[in-house]
Amino acid sequence: MIYSRYNIFSRIKDSENYFILNLLTGNADILSPDEAKKVETLKNGSTAESEEFAGELSAKGYLTEEAAEIQLYRNRYLDFIDSRDEDEIQIFFVTNYSCNFACSYCYQDQYNNPQFELSNEIIDAFFSYVNEKFSGRKKYITVFGGEPLLVSPRQKKLISRIIEKSNLSGLELSFVTNGYFLEEYCDILAKGRIREVQVTLDGTEMVHNSRRFLKGGNGTFSKIVKGIDACLEKGFNINLRMVVDKDNIQDLPELALFAIEKGWTRNPLFKTQIGRNYELHHCQSVPDKLFDRISLYENIYKLVKEHPYITGFYKPAYSVSKFLSENGELPDPLFDSCPACKTEWAFDYTGNIYSCTATAGKTEESLGTFYPSAVLSEDIVQEWEGRDVTAIADCKTCSVQLACGGGCGSVAKNRTGSICSPDCRPIKELMELGFAAYMKELE
Repeated sequence: MIYSRYNIFSRIKDSENYFILNLLTGNADILSPDEAKKVETLKNGSTAESEEFAGELSAKGYLTEEAAEIQLYRNRYLDFIDSRDEDEIQIFFVTNYSCNFACSYCYQDQYNNPQFELSNEIIDAFFSYVNEKFSGRKKYITVFGGEPLLVSPRQKKLISRIIEKSNLSGLELSFVTNGYFLEEYCDILAKGRIREVQVTLDGTEMVHNSRRFLKGGNGTFSKIVKGIDACLEKGFNINLRMVVDKDNIQDLPELALFAIEKGWTRNPLFKTQIGRNYELHHCQSVPDKLFDRISLYENIYKLVKEHPYITGFYKPAYSVSKFLSENGELPDPLFDSCPACKTEWAFDYTGNIYSCTATAGKTEESLGTFYPSAVLSEDIVQEWEGRDVTAIADCKTCSVQLACGGGCGSVAKNRTGSICSPDCRPIKELMELGFAAYMKELE
């Protein structure tokens, strides 16, 4: 028997206890300090002092026969591939890269294609390509920007055209918007099959307005709030996103309190996410204001301990910890966390096709075109399709690979030049926080 290479074992933050889990076998346990010492001995290659304890570890796959583990890994991988091939595809469509905001951290402010303009012809070509290329697959479309919901009469007609074409194709639509003109668009959106509307608030009014303001400098908070209220009244799902860095993290408790007092958090149509502000292609933020992934969640962990009501607004995932606490079981092994060219594609109004939203707008990252003619670089698509933990050399020997999934392919490519390189996630450290945060639910 050997100590499984897929065990994730560490001490729980602010506790004497430890955790061990194995996503391949689907088991997780909290260990006393004495039990943890025994596991540490086995991890270092020594023989178990207690046959009974070794038997318990073996029954849960923490100790295993190497050949059996290799076969189990193969079987779970094939299950993952089969499942992913049946998954719904999210198709992003960028209507423009222009925006009425001048956010302090915008990464698209240098994207400029003045020679191109969205038209009905391009919209029709997009839907023709999608319906043919992804025929037989479950799919939905997310309309993206720039800012797609600009208030000009022309833009309203184009959005109406997208809604009309999506209805004819039987497709649901999501919108990613800064939310400034949501009120003006509610009646237009109501004509479509709207899955959700994603809107960003970076804090309460003063903090938000210092980061997300109009090009003329005026604030945007109060108008966005009115738009969110209007959408909820119309029955649209709202996904509220807060983009966080060191300038606004301390306002998370106040934003949570604002949403709670507004009654948003009691509405089943309302959900939230936190996005980390980070360098993507080009970014105006000063780097020392940015969090890395673990420092962000360490800060959130501290804020939640001080202000427990935050979890009524946002409950951090801490890798698989939240899922385990809420479901009483682990999620399936994650052999690939990069959806590019598998369950995600991106298209823009210039006629280009991209692997995902992280590459959209970078013409050098284009995979081909859907307009004026349909051309696709199949060799590059195959590189993206083939990227998973079995294809990334550094992932093959990593114990957290089945929780990390190799990370973001675009970030990895930006860093190393290779699609098949890792974007490592601090999985063990996140779980240390997560087991501490959700200890009662996990015991």
